[in-house]
Amino acid sequence: MKELDIVILTQDLPELDLQAGDIGTIVLVHGAGEAFEVEFSTLDGENVAVETLLPNQIRPITRGEIAHVRKLSDVQHSH
Repeated sequence: MKELDIVILTQDLPELDLQAGDIGTIVLVHGAGEAFEVEFSTLDGENVAVETLLPNQIRPITRGEIAHVRKLSDVQHSH
């Protein structure tokens, strides 16, 4: 996995209101892939989180997958 790759979260991160299956973008690779800074955003461009994640917490997208939409909790994100 490299910078600007789109990745899938593999575990829930409830403190960030993120769920396994959420889609993020790698914005920085630490070392030779020991960890990754991943940015998560809403579809309308609001930044949700930039989090340092380990390789087992994300995975590349694979052929045949389809995106799914969900609403974030209004506690953290209100318009």
